[in-house]
Amino acid sequence: MIDLDLGLQIAALRSTFADIRSVVGVERLEAEIADLNEKAGAPDLWNDPENAQKVTSALSRSQAQLARITGIEGRLDDLEVLIELANEAEDEASAQEARDELADLQKTVADLEVQTLLDGEYDDRGAVVTIRSGAGGDDATDFAEMLMRMYLRYAERHKYPVKVLDTSYAEGAGIKSTTFEIDAPYAFGTLSVEAGTHRLARISPFGSADKRQTSFAAVEVIPIMEEAQAVDIPEGDIRVDVFRSSGPGGQSVNTTDSAVRITHLPTGIVVSMQNEKSQIQNRAVAMRVLQTRLLLLKREEEAAKKKELAGTITASWGDQMRSYFLYGQQLVKDLRTGHEVGNPAVVFDGDLDGFISAGIRWRKSSVEE
Repeated sequence: MIDLDLGLQIAALRSTFADIRSVVGVERLEAEIADLNEKAGAPDLWNDPENAQKVTSALSRSQAQLARITGIEGRLDDLEVLIELANEAEDEASAQEARDELADLQKTVADLEVQTLLDGEYDDRGAVVTIRSGAGGDDATDFAEMLMRMYLRYAERHKYPVKVLDTSYAEGAGIKSTTFEIDAPYAFGTLSVEAGTHRLARISPFGSADKRQTSFAAVEVIPIMEEAQAVDIPEGDIRVDVFRSSGPGGQSVNTTDSAVRITHLPTGIVVSMQNEKSQIQNRAVAMRVLQTRLLLLKREEEAAKKKELAGTITASWGDQMRSYFLYGQQLVKDLRTGHEVGNPAVVFDGDLDGFISAGIRWRKSSVEE
């Protein structure tokens, strides 16, 4: 006899979901979608391409958010029906299906609960992620490539669209740097907690036997910005270099000088792009990323000045935010939140949800203290 009783778990889930629904503001979201639909349907919308892009992007994000909310409501209702059917038919297969669906819903609601904490100015935007190898020679460049694969696998797991903008390959193993774009709602708010210095400790496959090597890589995360919000950059403040795109080991993959490197002379910021086929396209993408970095730099300088005037100069993020141990104890540990996983392989395969969730909650609590 099957007597499947998941009432308490479902009641707790509905209570949490009701709080989330209230925070998200479903009625407000529906009104916002109606307003954006009206604007998107205007016959002269594309007379102003920048505004049109802004309207359609905002509409897409709001519709995706509402669909996620209504989808969870439907699944909760269906789950209760499935439990009733499993008990009436005494069907163990249906009972197990109900248990699996409950577990999946609990994870989905937990992820959505974390998303409600993302209320920063740019948190709902897509993200541009840059990874740079640091100290550690071949181990560091290899580590940078491991991190690149980790984040690309994370995006793949969540079905986020990814576009690799530029990759600089090392002469030996791995990469010197890479920049890629994840254009999905809340990608910036979610992945911004991954920004910082990552440390890898392992027995080096490149040095003498049984020698432990520590290497570092830096992760930078910035939001995707609309053109209208980007800062103006005088032509005299930049130097533009063109070169041929290259593949692993410096191998040329393009017979024309289509890759673009832009150097912002006043700050020394360098942005390279080689993903697009034409020099014009690469320059446009590079300028957009440069404008975003300059805008964020300006905001950081203003915030630092305010902190200095207020007498608080302490930084909230340390140089080393996560360590990956691939010898002995086999562990990945976040030094800010204390969250750890004893299986580095699954982490490097893109299973980052636990680290990201803990990071978002930690950041929110740090701001509120």
